[in-house]
Amino acid sequence: MQNTPTDPSEPEMLSRLMGLLQLTDSALPTGAFSHSLGFETYMARGEVDGEDTFRQWLRMFVEQQLTFTDATAVRLAYRASEDGDLVDLDELVTAQSLPRQIRDGGVTMGRRLLAIGAETHGGRWTEAYGRAVDDGRCQGHQAVSLAVLARDLGVPVDQAVTAHVFASVVSLTQNAVRGIPLGQNAGQRIIAALQPDVLGAVETSRSLDIRDLGAVSPGLEIAQMVHERQRARLFMS
Repeated sequence: MQNTPTDPSEPEMLSRLMGLLQLTDSALPTGAFSHSLGFETYMARGEVDGEDTFRQWLRMFVEQQLTFTDATAVRLAYRASEDGDLVDLDELVTAQSLPRQIRDGGVTMGRRLLAIGAETHGGRWTEAYGRAVDDGRCQGHQAVSLAVLARDLGVPVDQAVTAHVFASVVSLTQNAVRGIPLGQNAGQRIIAALQPDVLGAVETSRSLDIRDLGAVSPGLEIAQMVHERQRARLFMS
């Protein structure tokens, strides 16, 4: 099938894909390697101690938290029609992160992602959000940062949501490989096993709106709060 004048060419589509892969690469220096996002609390309790239990935890995290926070926030950022919409979204997505470590971590990683991405893949929405962060009107949450960068790249929203959720799965699994510890092969099995859950998060998030943002399982949030006072820690959250 030939491209219509408004369709991106194959090189353009591949260029967008490469940009998205770069921005969601686990090697991107955002500091994600230092966060467990709560699974270390479950490790301390002895509830996460191997491949099976971590896979169960990660599936719960994707279904009961990530879907209703970051996946939804990415979609809402794509729906923004003016700069003020991003300011309002940033305030909400930051405020709904009740555990302090999760809130601070999301902002720290988001600002780093925004700074890196602005140098290489910036555009209208990235520049607007970056100005709002610099002016103190926005915090710079990771999900919103990824969304504005992907939007400027011309990446479809479903691809952006998929990439962000999958990148979180990969990052957390790599951290579990070091922290539990797990073998590298076990880590790859977990990442493969979670792919249907990532697609489930993408599908569910299509029907969510701003009223659903932050509808998180209390048990996960409590565990993330407990981490602040854990006696010994490998991770920042």
